[in-house]
Amino acid sequence: MTNASPDLGVILVAPVTDSPLGPLVELLDLLRSVGYEVHQASGEDEIIAAAETVRPDLILLAIDQFDTAAMRLCHRLKKRPLTRQIAVVAVGCDQSLARRLRAFEFGVVDYIDQSLWVEEAAARIKAHVGSHRLQHHLRQQAQRAVSAGSATNLLADLQKALRRQAQLLQAQNQQLQQEMQEREQAQQALRLEQQKSEQLLLNILPQAVVDKLKRLEGSLAERFDNVTILFADIVNFSPLAAQTSPLELVDWLNQIFSAFDRLAEQHQLEKIKTIGDAYMVVGGLPLPRPDHAESVMEMALAMQQTAAHITRSDSQEFQLRIGINTGPVVAGVIGIKKFSYDLWGDAVNIASRMESQGVPGKIQITEATYQCLKHRYAFAEVGQVMVKGHGYLTTYQYVGPGQKA
Repeated sequence: MTNASPDLGVILVAPVTDSPLGPLVELLDLLRSVGYEVHQASGEDEIIAAAETVRPDLILLAIDQFDTAAMRLCHRLKKRPLTRQIAVVAVGCDQSLARRLRAFEFGVVDYIDQSLWVEEAAARIKAHVGSHRLQHHLRQQAQRAVSAGSATNLLADLQKALRRQAQLLQAQNQQLQQEMQEREQAQQALRLEQQKSEQLLLNILPQAVVDKLKRLEGSLAERFDNVTILFADIVNFSPLAAQTSPLELVDWLNQIFSAFDRLAEQHQLEKIKTIGDAYMVVGGLPLPRPDHAESVMEMALAMQQTAAHITRSDSQEFQLRIGINTGPVVAGVIGIKKFSYDLWGDAVNIASRMESQGVPGKIQITEATYQCLKHRYAFAEVGQVMVKGHGYLTTYQYVGPGQKA
């Protein structure tokens, strides 16, 4: 023991890695303030030399994880006569249960997580220091009894006390290991629930918006200067609905829209919503991309092929009316209940008008979209469409890949 005779005990802080002691500063300050004498040493040989010189009640291993260096140090401490009885406590933030349990196999009496309150960590350190001092006192009594020729019964009692203390420490270690396993299981269950919650959120909002929501960064509404919007609806849906049972109708819609969802994912587009028999998708947000118009056009063509292959009870083919427009929008989330990602702006209204005034089985686009796609697809000019607030707009219909109108 040290000659300083501190009130509570002597602690040697031993960082095993090159990591700074920053996370432990508050704990060490608390230990000093209540009466502990705290020493520090770094490097394996220096730690062992300090332990043999200071003879602390407890060695506090500051570690990132219980790796080979920590194993070697603990092994050397337990092999040396002057240090083998010193209690060793690891302090770290390793999330691997296997490595934390391995620390106990190498003689560590406790593993304190840095995330604990410093008061709890100090209380656990106090318990270990008290236990070490009691064992040290009992060993001294046993040595004096043997050297003075005391009665055998006294020595036997002391040995029993030491065995009881060892059993108590073993029981405490087993309880700590059980608590660590239970905590690991609870953390794993929490991670699984978090993953489920995030996946549910991703079914509602785009990934980029979810990331921003988790970071609580800025507004969830953003302007995009150049995107392409597609509206599609099923031709003659109302007469079909009147002739079909609700369950069968919903089953058809589910087949069609589920297929469209897969196409949107395949073409890396963002599905916005469905309204009745209408489907809305956009390219170029929330992550801008230069080929947004081409990707939306490819999806429109794939949507036509997909709808044609879904069987109806009347043996007729499903036909789509598709409208596309390119322009600026504002996109984001509004409200606090049942929120959804949506778009606003004239470009959205014009795309909707391209669909509503389109021809069954055709893809109708605006001048803005035509300028983006004319180098790759062939279109025929079909005339003027009246759009509220914009007057008459020139529109085009898709003719084919690279064909002349």
